[in-house]
Amino acid sequence: MDAALSPLQLALAALAAVGAGAVNALAGGGTLITFPTLTALGLPAVVANVTNTLAVAPGALGGLVAQRRELAGQGPRLVRLVPAALLGGLVGGWLLLHTREDTFRRLVPWLILSASALLAVQDPLRRWLVTRLAGPDAATGHTSRGAEALAVAAVFAASIYGGYFGAGLGVILLAALGLVLHDSLTRLNATKQAVGFAANLSAALLFAVGGPVHWTAAAVMAAGAVAGGALGGHLAGRIPANTLRRVVVVIGFAVGIAYLVRG
Repeated sequence: MDAALSPLQLALAALAAVGAGAVNALAGGGTLITFPTLTALGLPAVVANVTNTLAVAPGALGGLVAQRRELAGQGPRLVRLVPAALLGGLVGGWLLLHTREDTFRRLVPWLILSASALLAVQDPLRRWLVTRLAGPDAATGHTSRGAEALAVAAVFAASIYGGYFGAGLGVILLAALGLVLHDSLTRLNATKQAVGFAANLSAALLFAVGGPVHWTAAAVMAAGAVAGGALGGHLAGRIPANTLRRVVVVIGFAVGIAYLVRG
């Protein structure tokens, strides 16, 4: 679906994607920039969400490659969790494609506010998980079979949300994995990257086949997100991630409230 967007509007979408790519590389929450930009440019909410998912999904691959060392030895776990993430992403994407535009538009403020709240608690969550996972089981990575099965169910449920909207998925996944699995935080973060990428990828592929994608916007945004990710990598260590995350949270809450007021 390619409703007319002017060259200036496409440039603004690409610029938003650059910012989102950099934000994702440094702190997370880039969707809180790109999705409102697309709706502000005139795209219907469902089209904007589908296009955004397709545009930013490949960018997560860079983070996954960067954490490949932490994924070493997690093959059996990933064999269980990745299919659950793929299936959950498909279910979430299917639900989105079968949600009426006016219904999704009413949900948008609450989705944005929820994602902003999730991003706001990311640092406290990490500190709590560091404390919880500091024990003998974390050193060995040993987890009971029951807990591994519970992790599959948690990943499936979280991935449904990821396929439907996606912003804040990483926080949900890290919390779910940290609650049921015993492992180091760095290894669980790598697991989160893998299953989050799988959920987003399956939804993106579904949208590419049968979704109302604005392909021109998706193309320029994908290029912008890659460039932004590279920019974020260069800026790592120069811009405090906590400060940037607070800025994104404030923007997210402001946008969510604006959507509510606008009705």
